[in-house]
Formats: sequence, structure tokens, C-alpha cells
Amino acid sequence: MLRIGNGYDVHKLVEGRKLVLGGIEIPHTKGVLGHSDGDVLIHAIMDAMLGALALGDIGQHFPDTDMKYKNIDSSILLTKVTNLIKSKGYSIVNLDSIIVLQKPKVKPYIEDMRAKIASILQVEIDRVSVKATTEEKLGFTGDESGVKSYCVVLLEKM
Repeated sequence: MLRIGNGYDVHKLVEGRKLVLGGIEIPHTKGVLGHSDGDVLIHAIMDAMLGALALGDIGQHFPDTDMKYKNIDSSILLTKVTNLIKSKGYSIVNLDSIIVLQKPKVKPYIEDMRAKIASILQVEIDRVSVKATTEEKLGFTGDESGVKSYCVVLLEKM
């Protein structure tokens, strides 16, 4: 049995915070404002995985009202979601994701992101696609006030 899920996340960019995408810290003058580390890529992946099995969303599992998740590394949360998916008898077939961000350019970090995500998901790197694009200076990502990410994941019953 196959299940498909779609995930999306968005956060504001502000000074004084780290920019973490796909579990990798990227040097920049702005970072992500969020209750956790604000890693929009990992958040979109988690929402896609949870959605594929109709298990709600990350806000339900890791509420921003719970202080134990304050500034938490989203990689830890992805590990928890991966374990939940496995406990339901499913594994990752593949995932395809997109980061939408005007600056900085993230192309030099994409392979590190793929490797980090594949390691957490316990799958081969060729099952993890991470792409990046801009919105040609349009909208909140284009004016550098925010970052967003989309993900589609395919799960298979083990």
C-alpha cells in the first residue's frame, strides 16, 4: 500500500536568529523566527509524512505552546516523526521538496541537506530531493522577509 502526503511551511526572516534549512546552518544576516529553530524544510517534510498517514500536523504533535520545543533542533522532531511512521509500518519511498528563498543562495548546501535528511530518515540519499528557487523578487520571499518550503512524500507499507 502506498500513501502520499503534502507539506508546507513558512516563517518570517529576522535579524538575530540562525538560518537553518534541512538541518544545516547557513551563514546569513537573517534567520528564521519560530518557536523551534524554524527549519521550514524539515517542517514541510514532517507535515508531508504525517499527512500521508492522516496523523495530523506538526502543530498537533509539537505545539508552539509547549516550552519543551522552544528553540529545539527540528532534526530531533523529524527523528520522532520518522519513528512514528515506522511504528505504523511505513517507510519512505521518496520525497521531493522545494525551498523558496531570495537570499542567500542555498545551492552550495543542498547536498549536505540531502545527506542530513536521508540520515535521519534512514534512507538512501537518492530518495531525498531538495531543490531551491526564488520568486524573482516577488512577494514576501522576494523582498527577503520570509522563507517557505513545500514537500511531497511517498510512503510504502513495509
